[in-house]
Amino acid sequence: MPNHLSSFLLLVAAVLSALSGVPALVLPRKSAAGQRIATGLMVVAGLVGLTGVVLVFLRGTDAADLSWRMLGSPLRIVIDSMSAFFLVPVLAMGALGSIYGLRYWPQRDHPENGRGLGVFWGLTVAGMILLLVARHAALFLVGWELMAISAFFMIATESHLPEVRSASWVYFVATHLGTLALFALFALFHRITGSFELRALGVSEAGLGELTAIFLLALVGFGIKAGLMPLHFWLPSAHAGAPSHVSALLSGVLLKIGIYGIVRFVGFLPEPPVGWGGLVLVLGCISGVLGVVFALGQHDLKRLLAYHSVENIGIILMGFGLALLGHTWNQPLLYLLGMAGCLLHVWNHALFKSLLFLGAGSVVHACGTREIDRLGGLSKSMPWTAGLFLVSAVAICGLPPLNGFVSEWFIYLGFFNGVAADEAYSWLVAGLAAPVLALIGALALACFVKAYGAVFLGAPRRPLPDHPHEAPLAMTLPMGILAVCCFAIGLFPQCVVPLLQQAISGGDGGGLPDALPLLEEQTPLGSLTLAGGLLLGLCLLLLVAVVRRIQWRDAPTASTWSCGYARPTERMQYTASSFAQMLTGLFGFVLRPQVHLPGIRALFSRPAKFGTHIDEPVLDRTLLPALRRIKRSLNRVRSLQQGLTHHYLMYVAFMVVALLLWVLPVTSVLTRLFSR
Repeated sequence: MPNHLSSFLLLVAAVLSALSGVPALVLPRKSAAGQRIATGLMVVAGLVGLTGVVLVFLRGTDAADLSWRMLGSPLRIVIDSMSAFFLVPVLAMGALGSIYGLRYWPQRDHPENGRGLGVFWGLTVAGMILLLVARHAALFLVGWELMAISAFFMIATESHLPEVRSASWVYFVATHLGTLALFALFALFHRITGSFELRALGVSEAGLGELTAIFLLALVGFGIKAGLMPLHFWLPSAHAGAPSHVSALLSGVLLKIGIYGIVRFVGFLPEPPVGWGGLVLVLGCISGVLGVVFALGQHDLKRLLAYHSVENIGIILMGFGLALLGHTWNQPLLYLLGMAGCLLHVWNHALFKSLLFLGAGSVVHACGTREIDRLGGLSKSMPWTAGLFLVSAVAICGLPPLNGFVSEWFIYLGFFNGVAADEAYSWLVAGLAAPVLALIGALALACFVKAYGAVFLGAPRRPLPDHPHEAPLAMTLPMGILAVCCFAIGLFPQCVVPLLQQAISGGDGGGLPDALPLLEEQTPLGSLTLAGGLLLGLCLLLLVAVVRRIQWRDAPTASTWSCGYARPTERMQYTASSFAQMLTGLFGFVLRPQVHLPGIRALFSRPAKFGTHIDEPVLDRTLLPALRRIKRSLNRVRSLQQGLTHHYLMYVAFMVVALLLWVLPVTSVLTRLFSR
């Protein structure tokens, strides 16, 4: 047991997570004890699992074979530094999200679905732990399906709402399309290796065609799970329809399972051609730009955050594409910086995107709506939520001194070194990708200025369903922990760099560039800490000055009449739509907004509203219209099935005649008859 202590601890964490929701099933529906026990077990599972992760970073890879076999080979589990790196957000968010759910989704207030949500929360976390340590195709698929089906039931928590039912089934279909690609991937792996063990392939084991097929299957199968554009069509509606802490788990953690699959299985393949890295880089650029562009046009706060997940998955894949190009060109520095940006952004996105969704959940919990154009002025009644949401908004925009800046800085350094690399077209690739990353950051900043300003500043634009109030401690505590982590990585990146270095060089990939340099020697981490600290101090001084000015400012006065406009009303403020109108108009050829003009139907008409909405580009504009056309075509065939017995007898007679004509030598018989 001591030789496999990390494996044992992580399996214990998976079992505790899977069983966490069971006590609630035997207790009364409205009892809070079951949910508290589930939360306690999730916290214990997180601590036990993180202990195993720490041991992996200290001692190295832990591999073990389970006592039973499947499909002719033992079920092997391996926890290396790459798996350990991805396990950290899974275990952390599994515990923090469960704590958040105590007050956001209390079982006593949701007896109809509270117990089920707790059960499937633990099963989802257990499935993710299992597949991250699996080195056997069957064990990997067990974890994958456990995660996928449990997430389906969590998304469908409020299944009485039609939009939630639709979102859950779209997710279900999408995730199993990815599963079909994984079945083909593992079948091809078995054809090459002769076993279902997942390992690195040698240079001589497979040809370029087979390796390219594995690469494309991994990109499609795991890309659907990651939300890579245009495979993201399930993501916006699923994240918007699920409870907010479920959205945090989906966006902050579950999407990274797709990234893990891409990084792991592409790492199994030797000598990637230049086209692989170029394709991943291009897809990352497309996903990043279009994700943030569609986020700009959203009126729903959670759908806005969902499209930013697509954007950040694009940034992660930009780093991974750069790493693949560095591997192909035998440029260890490009590989190092690309992988560092890719992997660190996995952690960073898990932190600030989970914080954003939890903040959005606090807004929904307090106000009863997530429509941005109805909100406003919440910083007065929800100062803690407003401050923590601001931290995550600054982080996701890639601004110092927070964590998002550090990971994007690594990718920028990789692009800058790519420009100077002595390889064909490297300067072109890096010179075009760097401005794209800058464009993504600028548009993200505009989007979150819109979101934060419309939600937390000014005054409510319309009457709110509920009176706003600050979130309770069980909801603000996980948000505070995530915010502290965002500051910690942003101000002290040198603390996570050794773990990052281990994750990059400690995986069991198919070969790394020679003489991989040390990340500490290639980046000015101390300068980042100093500059970040100075910037943070300056921001705090500015904040104190602004607060003091507001406190000592005299109350505004106005004349009695002023032509009826003594001061602006709440409805005269900028809305989210009006603020982003210029940018959405600039990208109108992509967004194609649907405009709803007010219609006048009487002499004294009721108040009219002007509105716009933006359809999902893949689901609403491509997949659903194609399915409707297929349905109309099939409906024409349904006319043949009328339930009349003599019609069916006629169909049988026609079929018998057709089979006889096929079987009998009709041609030779006719030839003999007419030859006479």
